[in-house]
Amino acid sequence: MRMRAAVEVLAGLLVTLGLAAQASAADPARDSPVARGRYLVVVSGCNDCHTPGYMQNGGPKLPEKDWLTGVPVGYQGPWGTSYASNLRLVINGMSEAQWLEHARREFKPPMPWFNLREMTDEDLKAVYAFVRSLGAAGVAAPAYVAPGGKVNTPYFVFVPQVDQKQAATR
Repeated sequence: MRMRAAVEVLAGLLVTLGLAAQASAADPARDSPVARGRYLVVVSGCNDCHTPGYMQNGGPKLPEKDWLTGVPVGYQGPWGTSYASNLRLVINGMSEAQWLEHARREFKPPMPWFNLREMTDEDLKAVYAFVRSLGAAGVAAPAYVAPGGKVNTPYFVFVPQVDQKQAATR
């Protein structure tokens, strides 16, 4: 009877260990730097702006081969007109140390640079590893245009609007 109980306890322990091993194997935090970087790119929303058509065409359904190639549509506001860069070209042209330095700087809106700045060096190295694994692809995004400059691309306007009819009735 004692032997049977011991075998049941051991079997339960092995099942628990097996489940723990499966859970850790599926945990991006413990996977390779490339898998961790992919996870961070996804949960950080990098594709939302840096992948053409990502939000309009099914988001995660877009193949990875199309990810992070930049978007030639500008974001215009009091800061001028900025563009979501082609991260595959940017990162493939940098060493890991250069990427860490680059990622810590302040960017024009709407880039949430303050979120990127909060990533650990290990997080940023993982993003670097993932983006490098995709390879260089696409063309560079258009250059930043200062306020009042001529913009030759489509752009979103990030300036609050007031409906004049509604404002008049208040």
